[in-house]
Amino acid sequence: MKLETSAARVWKRLTREERLAAARHFWAEPPRDALGPAQAAVVQTLRVRPQTVRTLDPERKASALASAGEIGEVLAASLLVALHLGERRALLAAFLDGAGLVHDNGMLPDEPSPPPMDEGAARRGYEAVSRSFPEDQVRTYLNTLWLQDHDRWAILDQVVT
Repeated sequence: MKLETSAARVWKRLTREERLAAARHFWAEPPRDALGPAQAAVVQTLRVRPQTVRTLDPERKASALASAGEIGEVLAASLLVALHLGERRALLAAFLDGAGLVHDNGMLPDEPSPPPMDEGAARRGYEAVSRSFPEDQVRTYLNTLWLQDHDRWAILDQVVT
């Protein structure tokens, strides 16, 4: 499997339902660096004034964000993370368990310079999730990891078939 080189391309590959799930989780706790681009995408999609976005209910904002045409790399990356932390946490945990990495419900501890993943751990993690989860979800998750920290997860593009 070839990994996409941009979060925006991964985002475009998602189904409408996946985008909506990601947007719902995003609006529950939007990251500061992606809030402006998300609001701008809602403004453009709904053709409303920027101040109107603040008055919209979360479901309306999520629907608009899921329907947005072109979104930037920062926003796409944040939405992919929101999808996995919300809807697909079991997938995260299964991969990390399979790879032998310590985590808290799919969340890795903060490390200043985490070591690159070795091939054996990557293969064990991939095998663990490929048996239990749909291929497209596995591909999206591993691609998201790879995009987040290419140095740490570089081996994924060689392990994932």
